[in-house]
Amino acid sequence: MNRLITALVILSCLAVFPACTQDSEQEHSENKKAAQLIEHTNASEPVYGGRFTEPTLAEPMCLIAVLSSDSASHTVASKLFVSPLKYNKDIELVPYAAESFEVLDGGKLLKFKLREDIKWFDGEPLTAEDVEFTYNMMIDPKTPTAYAGDFKNIKEFKRTGRYTFEVRYDKVFARSLITWASDILPKHILENEDLSTTKYRRNPVGAGPYKLKEWVPGRRVVLEANEDYFLGRPYIDELVYRVIPDISTQFLELKSGSLDDMGLTPQQYLFQTKGDKWERDFKKYKYLSFSYSYLGFNMESPFFKDVRVRRGINYAIDKEEIVKGVLLGLGYPAMGPYKPGTWVYNDKLKPYGYHPEKAKALFKEAGWADTDGDGILDRDGRPFSFTILINQGNSLRIKSATIIQNRLKDVGIEVKIRTVEWAAFITDFIDKGRFDATILGWNILQDPDIYSVWHSSKAVPGGLNFIKYKNSELDELLDRGRSTLDQDERKVIYDRIQEIMHEEQPYCFLYVPMALPIYSSRIKGLKVEPAGLDYNADEWWIPTQLQKKPSLQQ
Repeated sequence: MNRLITALVILSCLAVFPACTQDSEQEHSENKKAAQLIEHTNASEPVYGGRFTEPTLAEPMCLIAVLSSDSASHTVASKLFVSPLKYNKDIELVPYAAESFEVLDGGKLLKFKLREDIKWFDGEPLTAEDVEFTYNMMIDPKTPTAYAGDFKNIKEFKRTGRYTFEVRYDKVFARSLITWASDILPKHILENEDLSTTKYRRNPVGAGPYKLKEWVPGRRVVLEANEDYFLGRPYIDELVYRVIPDISTQFLELKSGSLDDMGLTPQQYLFQTKGDKWERDFKKYKYLSFSYSYLGFNMESPFFKDVRVRRGINYAIDKEEIVKGVLLGLGYPAMGPYKPGTWVYNDKLKPYGYHPEKAKALFKEAGWADTDGDGILDRDGRPFSFTILINQGNSLRIKSATIIQNRLKDVGIEVKIRTVEWAAFITDFIDKGRFDATILGWNILQDPDIYSVWHSSKAVPGGLNFIKYKNSELDELLDRGRSTLDQDERKVIYDRIQEIMHEEQPYCFLYVPMALPIYSSRIKGLKVEPAGLDYNADEWWIPTQLQKKPSLQQ
């Protein structure tokens, strides 16, 4: 296994040592001019214009975010729509489309006043009728959404004026304000549409800082600045999302200047982005991400119904090895669905650790033994052989699966690895439960409520609890956790939730990685805050001298 880790690291680092060639005088001159130009523009004031190009591993599935659960769709849609509230740089909910809001009656009554200067892309005003329509659409059982839960907790929605509305709950709901950080949808556009087939899934009418200019399937999505955006049009004219389903290819495009940013792999961050040119032309950032990766088990599979098997697999996997071999140390082993160092994280849980002998004992106890001497455990004539499903283009997940494959082989389990293109991965396999196990990741939310992913009611086709995990105690705790605003009380509840997951192992939580974004130096206005980098993206700008517009014929 050590040789495998070494091989992975060596293969990742080969690109660090290109053949040494002497720069030509022309190249040296161009580099010097580029350095002088960037230095000259560092002190410039914000200006309008330019194009920002970033990669996406997968093409968006739908640009109405509540109708999709993939990150590519949500990333693009976040530029097209607005919500009553949003998170600021300190991860605090503040007014956005709302001019103001009040929390009354101990948190059971919310009153909102919308701004009166917001217009949809077609010029129609955004009003409380649109918010009411969005609410009714979300609670309609015919709406194909995985995000209805928050809205169904509302006892009464009342439109109190053209730009005012109020929401009442029959009991305290911890996510009541977070609910209103969801996109507002246009009533006059969608009220008579079939949301499963409407053309507005791919050509939405929003009110956000950008609007759709072009969508070339399989290649790119282009957004253009909304001149009528109520907070003032963004500085950058166009955002281009290029579909590049491979991180190595993304890196080559970044290096050539065709991309303005990407999320680096650890080896790219540590070894492949060093030197004067990288330091001059790019800026790298590093901070613990609000995300985690996991090995999820299909609870309807005969392999994983027994908790002893799931615990055994955890003992058989060396998470420190994965952090070292895949993340090159830029991350931490995960034990649950929360970010280490936050108030909700249960630091009293003890890691399973790497103990293959304990794993073998648990497998034996669960009835798995190598009865035919072929090195693979079997039970009732069936070998313990399963497939880990992974989406194409994610090298970290593929490397993680390779290490897991080798470690489980040591304890008598045969693991196969299958990669699938993203759209098919979600619609044909994950949503339909057609998998044994999968490596995926979730964003860690600002509020600890994880009802949508873990409650039994979400273990339905298209639901976020796609592994079909059901636990009555967990359900009760999830209900209680979202029914109080008392942080001390919630701490007790969510500590127990983490204990259950630690005991039951519906996921084998793998790691919390460091976020390793890199941006072109020509992009100005970036600031790292508790919320990360993107919170002020509409204020980024590009100096006039650096507003190149590369060809889109890609």
